[in-house]
Amino acid sequence: MEGLMRRRLLTWGFALVGAVTALSAAAQGQFIVMASTTSTEQSGLFGHLLPEFKKATGIDVRVVAVGTGQALDMARRGDADVVFVHDTAAEEKFVSEGYSTKREPVMVNDFVLVGPASDPAKVKGHDIAAALSKLRAANATFISRSDRSGTHSAELRLWKAAGIDIAKDKFAGYKECGCGMGPALNMGSSSNAYVFTDRGTWLSFKNPGDLVVLVEGDKRLFNQYGVMVVNPAKFPHVKSALAQQFADWVVSKAGQDAIAAYKIGGHQLFFPNANR
Repeated sequence: MEGLMRRRLLTWGFALVGAVTALSAAAQGQFIVMASTTSTEQSGLFGHLLPEFKKATGIDVRVVAVGTGQALDMARRGDADVVFVHDTAAEEKFVSEGYSTKREPVMVNDFVLVGPASDPAKVKGHDIAAALSKLRAANATFISRSDRSGTHSAELRLWKAAGIDIAKDKFAGYKECGCGMGPALNMGSSSNAYVFTDRGTWLSFKNPGDLVVLVEGDKRLFNQYGVMVVNPAKFPHVKSALAQQFADWVVSKAGQDAIAAYKIGGHQLFFPNANR
């Protein structure tokens, strides 16, 4: 009897180990690739948000943080399952081309113009177009990301609103780094230059030097983020079902509450505004 019980216990033990191993293997397969922006990554939002999503669903999210243009290109190649970016016009074009069937708004923050506290170009205020005109007139040093990101696209629109075609009129002080938001701010800090940045990355930036926020509050500085699942009709290999779980969660009450809860130094960085 004792030998029989021992054999049964061993059998049950092996069965349990096998079941745990199978579950572990299944869990390892539960991940999606998200193409997103440097602002969501460098602001620390994903470090706060994605563990909450995994806790709710068991799904890992592997983020590739690049400029919005690069993120959309990545998705157009079928190299991402979901896109989370901030260039509404480019996102709508992405949907119209059939790369996603739906774009959903998720959250907003805003852009700000930072620069040296002494403000040699005298741009301080709430009118971003007037500020950019003053930068051009003063030939002030300005660091542009120039990386096809959502922030860069917004910057180009604002130069246009100021009556300046920056593609044809790159004044001597206009410096293009072709880099993410963090490196652009580091360049601005080291050279005491003006930089156009999203507020979230600015608030999480650890090396401001003499830079301070000089222009904020203009309605043109509004910065909308959206989420889109890559269309499996275009790329059958994408994990659209898992990606849809993320898209649904981030616009749900749980996801929206998690976004609102993320703060640095008491400052809320992003404001949820999903339509649901």
